[in-house]
Amino acid sequence: MQLTEQARLLIRDNKPDEALRMLERAVALHPANGRNYYYMAEAWLMKGNRSQAREFNTLAGMYLRDEPEWQTRVKTQEERIDKLLR
Repeated sequence: MQLTEQARLLIRDNKPDEALRMLERAVALHPANGRNYYYMAEAWLMKGNRSQAREFNTLAGMYLRDEPEWQTRVKTQEERIDKLLR
């Protein structure tokens, strides 16, 4: 979880490339942690890559399906991705 939190802070600080590198390490260690995928989608959104954002948003939804608070975040993120695709 420490890598995930560090990545979240990097996203907050507008450093998506650094966040993605951190999240790739986090996924390698904990591939079932849906929060990693959620933040990967955020980083890809920041970089303007909607298709990658969509892919990781879908994975986040799968892994976070039993966490209502995170499902709300994932759905909101999905709506933001959809708006960018129009």
